[in-house]
Order: sequence, then C-alpha cells, then structure tokens
Amino acid sequence: MLTVLIRAFRVPGLRKKLLFTLAMIVLFRFGQVLPAPGVNVAAVQECLRGKRTGLVEMLQLFSGGAMLKLSVFALGIMPYITASIVVQLLAAVIPRLEALRKEGRRGQAKITQYTRYLTLALALPHAGTVVSLARAGRIFPTCDRQMLHDQSLPTVAMIVVTLVAGTCAVMRLGELISERGVGSGMSILIFAQVVAVFPSYLSGIFVRSPFALVAMLTSGVLLVAAVVFIEQAQRRVPVQYARRTAGRRAYGGTSAYLPLKVNQAGVVPLILASSLLVLPQLAVELTGGTGPVAGWIQRHLVSGDHPVHMAGYVLLIVGFTYFYVSITFDPVEVADAMRRYGGFVPGIRPGRPTAEYLRYVLARLTAPGAAYLGVLSLIPVVAFVILRDPGTQQNFPFGGTILLIMVGVGLDTVKRIEAQAGEHSYGGFLREPPAPGKP
Repeated sequence: MLTVLIRAFRVPGLRKKLLFTLAMIVLFRFGQVLPAPGVNVAAVQECLRGKRTGLVEMLQLFSGGAMLKLSVFALGIMPYITASIVVQLLAAVIPRLEALRKEGRRGQAKITQYTRYLTLALALPHAGTVVSLARAGRIFPTCDRQMLHDQSLPTVAMIVVTLVAGTCAVMRLGELISERGVGSGMSILIFAQVVAVFPSYLSGIFVRSPFALVAMLTSGVLLVAAVVFIEQAQRRVPVQYARRTAGRRAYGGTSAYLPLKVNQAGVVPLILASSLLVLPQLAVELTGGTGPVAGWIQRHLVSGDHPVHMAGYVLLIVGFTYFYVSITFDPVEVADAMRRYGGFVPGIRPGRPTAEYLRYVLARLTAPGAAYLGVLSLIPVVAFVILRDPGTQQNFPFGGTILLIMVGVGLDTVKRIEAQAGEHSYGGFLREPPAPGKP
C-alpha cells in the first residue's frame, strides 16, 4: 500500500485529489471534536472517563466518539447511510424509483436528491433523541452531571438545529470527496470514524488485560488476511459475445466474465442487524423501564456474550444478507443486458435460462457469504468469552463490523488509486505524437 501511495503522489492530478481528500477528512474530524453551543464540555469529559454501557459503546462506534461529546457533527454519516439503504429498499417496491435507477445519470441525480431529503427527515428525530437523552442524563447512566448548561427549550432547539445542520455538512463533505477526491466519500468518512475510535478500544483492552491485547493483535493479523482473501474472492461467470457487424466495423467475438463476489452484500447486513438489535435497549433507556420486560432485555439482548444475543445477531445478519443481495442484484436485468449486447453464458440459452442460472449461482454464493459475515461478527465475542474477560468484550459491541469496514474501505480505496495511477501511466503511451516541425 505504501508503494501505491508513493506512485500516486508522483502523479500531479492524483496528488491533488489525495490532498483534497485528506483536507476533507481533517475538516470532518474537526467538526466531530467541536462541541455544539450550550454543551457543558467539562461535564461531558468527566462522564466520558466513567463506566460505559453497551448503548454508549454503540454511540461511540458509529459516530467516532462525536455523539458522546455532543459535537457539531455528532450524528456523523449514519442518517445518510440509513437514508441510502431505505431508498435502495424502496426502489425494489416502488416502480418510479426503479425507473429512475435505470435512467442513467439523470435518474441517479434524482435518487440522490431524494436521499438528501430523507437524510434531513431522519436527522431531525435522531438529533432530538440524542439531545433528549443528554437533557435527561441517560446517555451516561452512571454519571449524574448536567451535560447542558441550560435546560430551556430554546437552547435544546438550538442544539438540535446545530446537529441537523452538521449532518447536512457531513453529507456535502462526502459528496465532495466522491466528486473531487479519491474513493467513495461516505465510505471514506465512515472509515475515518472507525479508525478514530479504534486506538481508544486498544488502550481500554490494555488497561484491563495486557494479555488480551497481545492475543487480539496476534490473531488480528490472521483475521485481516482472511478478510482480505474472502473480500477478494469472486465467482467469475464466463460470458461470450457474438461477433456482429455495424457498417464497416466489426464488434464482439470476445470472451469476458461476470464477477460475482462471495460477500456481495458488503458491510450493510452487519450495520442493519446491529442497529435493529440495539433498538430494544434504546427503548428501555428512553422509557427508563424497570419491569420484567426491561430486565429480560438487559439480560438477553444487552450482553453480547449471551446465547440469545449471539443467535439473534447471526440470524439477522443471514436474513439481511439474502434480502440485500436480492434487491441489489437483479438476474433478469443482467440477463437482458447481456442479450442486448449479444452476450451469452456458454451452454446456457440467453434470456430467462440465463437469469435462472445467475440466480442459482448467486444463491450458492450468498450462503457462504452470509456464514462468513456471521462468523466474523462472533469471533471477537467468542474470543473474549474464552479469555473470561467480559469487560474487554464491551469495547467491541458489534463484532467484526470494525474490521470489515476498515479492510473493505481500505481495499476499495487502494484499488481506485491504483486504477487512476495506471490510467496516467497508459496515458503517456497513448498520447498523440507532436505535429511535424513541432517539438
């Protein structure tokens, strides 16, 4: 990776994109440490040093620590990610969105605009919930300090507006990175959030058990290698294009392949399952419930090493994996596109038989992909249970989500940098020769 970065910085255009991306990340992190107006910074810092619950750890992970500090960018990119996933799900059931998705750049611009509106709609109740928890002192149940200088309604409304505006700014930063930087803007920002809190997880584990930290770092190398191997694994379906003539030029007559990844769903099932599993705990925190139902939730769903929690987590991951793959990859659409361009799978007739074959192959790939995500999410939990150190387990409440985000986004970014650096290298060979008499 270091070699790729050195090559990239030697290319003027790519170097400019990399520096722009780094500048946007710095601005993003600055907004995550800048407290919102009306927040008692001293009280927040004191509460951060205290004991944390599973809900607090979830907020710490998905916001890069910004939500616990009630910073300007406290909501991070989660409202936008949630809106994007919802729009993708709605596209499978709303014909209008499906038609826009097929219209190319113009339709994609419309979908992006709808995603922005939905992000704003989701950020408003999200910000209200966070400020209400801070106002009631339930973000840190073990800390009784007042996190807001003023509990009045105007101050609360001002903080809510600030958090919503911060979400819009984060959304724009991600779009700028995608347009003028390197890689997917939202993926880069969520990568920055996870990496920002990762050192605090390591230090917390070291304080509790140095042996656990050494064991985790040793096994982490093997885990990263395994994740890289599976993330790169794909089934290449051979595609043959028939030779055709248009005017005086001949097209086709070539062989290609359709790559189908083993982990076709990416990290989305982990995020959806984690978010859904934490909803009962969030409801208990908001209502302050103390009845038998609240007690059952605390015993079975809050503790990450409980069998009910682990079984529910894995089942949700498997279900969301199959569901997300089914709405993001349409075998009928792919088969129709292949037929329009004269492509076919050797031994399979074009049209419906090709779609059925692709559906069969995808189902065979989704099973190991879902199992891989389930096992990856449980590896840290099982490891900490074996070490008999439940305190360290809470530092990784979402299992392999951190690892998958870091490796997946890192691989994708490196591939894009390599592709752009390769385009520059080939550009030197394909450049037109100078005209006669000119240098």
